[in-house]
Amino acid sequence: MTTLKSFLLLLCISFSLQAYAQEKVTTREVLSLDKGWSFHLGDIPYPVIKGHNATYRNAKAGYVSGAASPNYDDSSWRIVDLPHDWAIEGKVDPEANLSQGYYNRGFGWYRRKFKLSPEDKGKHLEIQFDGIATHATIWVNGTVLHRNWCGYTSMYIDITPYATYGDDVNTIAVRVDADAQEGWWYEGAGIYRHTWLVKRSPLHIITDGVFANPIKKTESQWEIPVEVSLYNSGKLPANSEVEVSLFAPDGQSITTQTQKLSVGALGEEIAKLSMTVENPQLWSPDSPALYKVKTVVKQNGTTMDKAETNCGFRTIRFDNKTGFWLNGENIKIKGVCNHQDHAGVGVAVPDALWEFRLRKLKEMGVNAYRVAHNPVAKEFMAACDSMGIMLLDENRLFNTSPEYVRQLEWQIRRDRNCPSVILWSVFNEEPMQGTENGVEMVRRMYDVVKKMDPTRPITAAMNGGFFSEYNVSQAVDVGGFNYQIESYDRFHEENPDLPLTSTEDGSAFMIRGEYVTDRSKNLMDSYDTQCADWGATHRRAWKAVAERPWMAGCFYWTGFDYHGEPTPHRWPTVSSFFGIMDLCGFPKMAYHLHQAQWVKDKPVLELVPHWNWPADSIGKPIKVMALSNADKVKLLLNGKEISEQTVDPYEMNTWSVPYKPGKLEAIGYKNGKIVSRTKVETTKEPVQVRLTPYRNSLAGDGRDAMPVTVEVVDSKGRHVPTADNMIEFTVTGPAEIIGLGNGNPNCHEPEKGNKRSLFYGLAQVIIQSKEGSGPITLTASTPGLKPATITINADQVAPVPSIPAENPPMLLNKWVASPLSTEKPDATRQIADNDMNSWQPISGGDLIKLENANFVILRATFNPYQAHRQEGGSILFKQLTGKAEIWLNGQLIGSKTTDKEEDFTVEFPAIKDRCDLRVLLNGTANESVGLKGNVTVRTKRSASVSD
Repeated sequence: MTTLKSFLLLLCISFSLQAYAQEKVTTREVLSLDKGWSFHLGDIPYPVIKGHNATYRNAKAGYVSGAASPNYDDSSWRIVDLPHDWAIEGKVDPEANLSQGYYNRGFGWYRRKFKLSPEDKGKHLEIQFDGIATHATIWVNGTVLHRNWCGYTSMYIDITPYATYGDDVNTIAVRVDADAQEGWWYEGAGIYRHTWLVKRSPLHIITDGVFANPIKKTESQWEIPVEVSLYNSGKLPANSEVEVSLFAPDGQSITTQTQKLSVGALGEEIAKLSMTVENPQLWSPDSPALYKVKTVVKQNGTTMDKAETNCGFRTIRFDNKTGFWLNGENIKIKGVCNHQDHAGVGVAVPDALWEFRLRKLKEMGVNAYRVAHNPVAKEFMAACDSMGIMLLDENRLFNTSPEYVRQLEWQIRRDRNCPSVILWSVFNEEPMQGTENGVEMVRRMYDVVKKMDPTRPITAAMNGGFFSEYNVSQAVDVGGFNYQIESYDRFHEENPDLPLTSTEDGSAFMIRGEYVTDRSKNLMDSYDTQCADWGATHRRAWKAVAERPWMAGCFYWTGFDYHGEPTPHRWPTVSSFFGIMDLCGFPKMAYHLHQAQWVKDKPVLELVPHWNWPADSIGKPIKVMALSNADKVKLLLNGKEISEQTVDPYEMNTWSVPYKPGKLEAIGYKNGKIVSRTKVETTKEPVQVRLTPYRNSLAGDGRDAMPVTVEVVDSKGRHVPTADNMIEFTVTGPAEIIGLGNGNPNCHEPEKGNKRSLFYGLAQVIIQSKEGSGPITLTASTPGLKPATITINADQVAPVPSIPAENPPMLLNKWVASPLSTEKPDATRQIADNDMNSWQPISGGDLIKLENANFVILRATFNPYQAHRQEGGSILFKQLTGKAEIWLNGQLIGSKTTDKEEDFTVEFPAIKDRCDLRVLLNGTANESVGLKGNVTVRTKRSASVSD
């Protein structure tokens, strides 16, 4: 008995070792899928399914019909690279939804094909869609794998069971429903964020699977509790060693910890470790120090997976009496809310534009940002971490059903390592906020968040219901006010223990460069005199927060204008008026106002308006404002002092100045000394176009992008603030124009193309690099003026690792085999439509052994491509084994007369109907025949290309 047990044990060990050897050992490989998608604008209805066989096959994995089928003819589709927003490519339409910027959205389809190496077999394979607007259905190799119910959450899809390798091609098909709306702002349409293919070992760290958020324990000592979620898609249990190491911002190694962990086959486990750090550098808006946690997973000493996770050391506290504290310092939150679109590109924002937008906000004095009202791109989150912008991270949909809880969990898991995140928001302005139902929903969402991240407080952005018997402020850590200035004091008195912040404030109206309000023409002045009925001017809103020490701060609506929601107007206005900057990021008066209020480390002084008024304005009073952080400001016109005023830090300073062409100058004083000067001058007529790039070079990776400011200048090189010239652009070298804008909310010019008019003297053209290096030349011209030309360099950089897009001929890989026979069967015989059993599916590459038989028929069906319908084509059988007759729709189109394995090609004429292809194989009894290689249906063009 002992011998038998030993034998069985050795047998099991031997089997286990063989099975383990068959599983591939590899570290993580992340490949971009952004290039080379086939795109079709509009829906493609699913084919009508009739008949026994078609209905039966339709219910099976891998047998989808229509545009999701791997063999669908997409040869006429347009090729696009991602990110892609098809809505912004269209024209504004007065019949479309005003909240979506009057852009039509509708439906669209995307398809992409790629190959996997045979060496990838055994790896864990995952495709990732970072964001699709709005709802989407995703198929891989003919099987539906995911349905997306939110345009702002990412999708991580395990394709391991469905993947094919070698010459076989993998097909992703995506149907996008952008008629579905989740917001009341412009949401775009399409696959508007990045896509990825991630290859990993069977034993690996799940996506977003490392949680490492530092916690302060004593005055000098910090702890990083690390959780590492492992998954094992392999066939055997895996004994692993998890190693986590901490590295300082300068790359110096600080500490390492390890833990052993066993993960069962198709199981998930969490390794829990802890690292102690003494006196780390602290993360803050002024000094955003980032540490790196490196996680390595080993099995039997071999590295199976690794990941790097940024983290930051900082303490946050919201106090009911003193507001917000960061790292022990009491500071005001000076924040803005923003949507995620930009002029010219819609929601398909290149990564580099996030840095541009955040840099503009930092220069204004912003230290915080509310992502309204949805999760944003992970690249944006990383930019906030590295640049020092605190985040109020908000989910999109207020719902506690399993699907929406899953979406909330995804957001928390992805973002909980970001030191920039100081506050979670579970909703924005929900009608149930003052009801018991709303409280119960928030309680449940609160519990979900706290279980995943106990380190940060939770709020909800309320715009009512504060004094109801039941209201959601009773279920959060920090009360959030949207536009409730009149309620601040009463609510604080009745709820003295609850910390408070303004989660949304302002909703003031402004158009850059406009200084007269005429609501009949949808025009709003830039003097901070106009606001929504529910809102407040910039000056009033900030004063209400700044004078209350128990208010943590505010988040202004909004930092930038955005497409859609043209409140308080309708057509012809197509974008918002709320922005402190316009759609391009050009500052409005409010930008300089807040800069004067928020920036303390350098002098600020700006004057509005411009000084280019028409001749009939001479002598008429012009309202002049100075925006300054000085103690006093003196105003002069053509060298003559008008007056000196003490600066009001909330209201700023205003004069009424009779217009006279020339130079209007302001001088700022602090402690009696001059600290700042600025001026606006009457210019001459424009003589030349001027281009100013945001940077001096682009990375030649096919992704980097930058905005270029466009203006015209007079003979003295002075900006002409009233110009409206139409500018035409050309670009040469490794770059292209991807978008245009001018910040005018009433402009209907296309945001794609090569022409854009100036609006109050400014426009913006966005260029993006192609892969490669060399000079990029951008030229801007307009009739009657000297053109402008700039040359910047595309620097040679390593391209983003990616997987090539394939454009192969049709692959026939769904075959069935007839019963074996000794007599030659009729290759054209009819098969009963409800016969799903006598013919059996066979796998590609598997030969059929003719056991006591000589004949077998293989059958496949396909829909001919348009090219096949017009001119016919050919069918290539790779490594066809055995004698064969090839029959197509009952007609013999070719015969193979030898037994040997060889490639065999047959041609067929133009054909319109669905094709029934049969291969009658003949061989010697007990030998093997069949399709050892792929079978492809080719057009005449593809057939001329060598394999």
